Amino acid sequence: MRLITSPVASVAWRVYEGAMTLLLIPGFMADATLWDAMTDDLAPFGPLVATDLSRGEDIERMAAAVLSDAPERFVAVGFSMGSYVARELARIAPERVEALILIATSARGDTEELIRQRRSSLKAPPRAFKGLSRPAIVSSLHPDLADDETMIAQVRDMGLRLGGEVFHRQSAMARAGDLDRLGEIVQPTLIVAAGADRLRMREEAEELHRGISGSTLKTVEHSGHMIPLEQPKALARVMTSWLKTLS
Repeated sequence: MRLITSPVASVAWRVYEGAMTLLLIPGFMADATLWDAMTDDLAPFGPLVATDLSRGEDIERMAAAVLSDAPERFVAVGFSMGSYVARELARIAPERVEALILIATSARGDTEELIRQRRSSLKAPPRAFKGLSRPAIVSSLHPDLADDETMIAQVRDMGLRLGGEVFHRQSAMARAGDLDRLGEIVQPTLIVAAGADRLRMREEAEELHRGISGSTLKTVEHSGHMIPLEQPKALARVMTSWLKTLS
């Protein structure tokens, strides 16, 4: 299955019987390759359209940029920061969002300490960006992967492809929480947590579950924050089992 990227796809969409288009939205300094190991498992449900978060200075403007190139109707699949964007899409264009899948994420706003940490990395100019630091990458992975050079390179390479300008823009953001707005989401929603996520606590997934009426909460075990890279088959199984309930 060839992944269709947005904006400006270079291949025609395949035609599926009763298909659901899955709009794949990555997280902080991640690109379409985040989903590469999952595309064959997800393909039977319909076209896969991968976007990125390289445009926009905040969640609202990121969502507007994504929506401008999105299919007419879609299931919004958001990973980490991409889930904030997915929820914003559900609010600003509810008639276009058929369902939500929120992976390794939260509805909390950034703490002052997190904002300070991110912005402290912006002292060097964008042209000096050499990818996310090794400690930052390792903290996003399961402890068993701390010395997995292939996995670490995979995460770093996504950031390098996006570049220093995007790194500065995303790092300068102060994400506002939307805990008090979760009740506005009426679409069917799947929330997926990681069993060993050191960046997002289980409690944050449970907050999402409580706040979004009728949502489903699942956990992918033996995975750190980067579930699509660490446990793509397990994540795909959780997603496809839930998607079958929508048809």
